[in-house]
Amino acid sequence: MRIAIAAIGRMKNGPERELVARYLERAGASGKPLALTGFDVTEINESRAGSAAARKAEEAKALRSALPDGITVMLDERGKAINSEQFARQIGRWRDDGRPAVGFVIGGADGIDPDFVRSADLVVSFSPMVWPHQLVRIMLAEQLYRATTILSGHPYHRGD
Repeated sequence: MRIAIAAIGRMKNGPERELVARYLERAGASGKPLALTGFDVTEINESRAGSAAARKAEEAKALRSALPDGITVMLDERGKAINSEQFARQIGRWRDDGRPAVGFVIGGADGIDPDFVRSADLVVSFSPMVWPHQLVRIMLAEQLYRATTILSGHPYHRGD
């Protein structure tokens, strides 16, 4: 099953981009024996439309076109809070159900178009706080790596 991330905004070269790359590289390596592949990021420029609603609609269209066919997961502060084990188990269930891909969506500064959010298979919150897209990307990359270690029984995750 392919794992993909579609994100509004481009990360500059530097430690944040390097950290995302490091976690996604680890996820790719540990995910391979689990039939989890890809772990790639598509960056989409922020919309320049005149209103927040128009920007969100334009960005949603670009995000949709960047996602692979399969499951769509939105990252949104109003989403469901789940722990790392639940996150890993859900990815494992989708894989076991034969889903071809899971696409994770990170919105822009204005958030994600409400209709696009409602169309998602799952809306996840890392916190009720709003985080910059660079940090969300790092947290998602780490959680994807953590999910592969949980699914493989690797000791990286030391949860309860």
